[in-house]
Amino acid sequence: MKKLFGLILAFAGLMLLPAADAAVVTQDAKVDRPAPALTFKDLAGKKVSLASLKGKVVVVDFWATWCEPCKTEIPGYIELQKKYGAEGLVIVGVSLDKKKPAAVQKFADEMGMNYTLVMGAIEDVDKFGGDPNGDIVLPTTFLINRAGRIIHQKQGLMDHAKYEAIVKSAL
Repeated sequence: MKKLFGLILAFAGLMLLPAADAAVVTQDAKVDRPAPALTFKDLAGKKVSLASLKGKVVVVDFWATWCEPCKTEIPGYIELQKKYGAEGLVIVGVSLDKKKPAAVQKFADEMGMNYTLVMGAIEDVDKFGGDPNGDIVLPTTFLINRAGRIIHQKQGLMDHAKYEAIVKSAL
């Protein structure tokens, strides 16, 4: 009976533990490599080239409207754009949605997204260097310095204050 009671207590203890921390980062690494010279189309169909952003600090965030961790990060990117846009920060959200740009725009309007949004494809993540294991995790985010070099990449969520400090150090 003691054994059964112990098992019940152990199970109850497990049930009280918080769910796996959504802020766990799959990969968080400093890197130093050239950013690819990609050109995307924004939600209105206008071309946006990364080369044209040289001289700015650029956050390139691969995301999707159906991705819950992506949705969690969006308010932080909105805040970063407001806070550091005048200092040369440009956030580019690359939607990997299969939906039409109008559907992504509707989502962006609902979320109050104030940064550049473009349509992309999974292959674009690979062109950035992606994941050395070949796995694509959303969100996947690259930080490009003013010289056009990728200096940080992350997969999954990261504490907003920690990421802001990384971005601020690049500014």
